[in-house]
Amino acid sequence: MENNQMQNEQMNTNAVPPQMNHGGHEMFDVHEVLSGAINTMNTFTMLNEHVRDPELRDILERQKAFMQDEYNITLECFKTGQDPAKPTQSYKMKQNNNFTYGLKASQPKKPMQASTEINDETIANSMLSAVKSTVPAKAGAALEVTNPVVRRVLADSVPNCIEMAYEISLYQNKHGYYQVPQLTPQDMMQMQEGYAPAAVSSQKPPLH
Repeated sequence: MENNQMQNEQMNTNAVPPQMNHGGHEMFDVHEVLSGAINTMNTFTMLNEHVRDPELRDILERQKAFMQDEYNITLECFKTGQDPAKPTQSYKMKQNNNFTYGLKASQPKKPMQASTEINDETIANSMLSAVKSTVPAKAGAALEVTNPVVRRVLADSVPNCIEMAYEISLYQNKHGYYQVPQLTPQDMMQMQEGYAPAAVSSQKPPLH
C-alpha cells in the first residue's frame, strides 16, 4: 500500500521539479525537434552566400531570424519546464496570396553535377524542403509532450512552419519555379459536389 502511494506521488506533476517535468517520449521527440531546427538553420546559412535575388535573400534572412528566436524559446522552456521569458510569435510573410495556375513547357529537372549550378531556383527548393521537414517532428512531438508549456510552444510553431513554406512556394510560383496544375472546372465541381453537410442534431445526448 505504501509503495503504491509513493509511486503515485512520484508520478504526480506537482511532485516533480519544473525542469524535470517531461515524459520519456517528450525528451526524445523534443531532441529531434531541436536537432531538426538546427539542421534547417544550418541549411539556410549555407545557402545564403549563393542567393542572387534580393527578394529571395530577404525571405531567407527573415525566416532564419524567426527560426533562431523560436528555437531559443523552445530550448528555454524545455530546459526550465516553465513559461519562456519571451512569448511565442506568429510569423508574418510579405508575399501576397496570388498563385498562377497552369503548366508551361520547361526544361526537365535533373540533379546538379557541380556546385556551380546552384541558382535561386535550387536554393528556394532547398529552403522549402528544409522548412517542410520540420513540421512532422513538431506536430508529432506536440502530441506526445506532457509539459503544458512545451506542448503549447510546439503547437504554436506548426502554423509558423506552414506560413514560411507557403511564402516560399508563392515566391517559387511567381518566378516559374513551381507550377500549379488545375483540374477542369467540370471535374472540380464534381469533386466539390461529392460531399454534403453533416446533419447536426440540436438535441443533447442523454447523460449516463
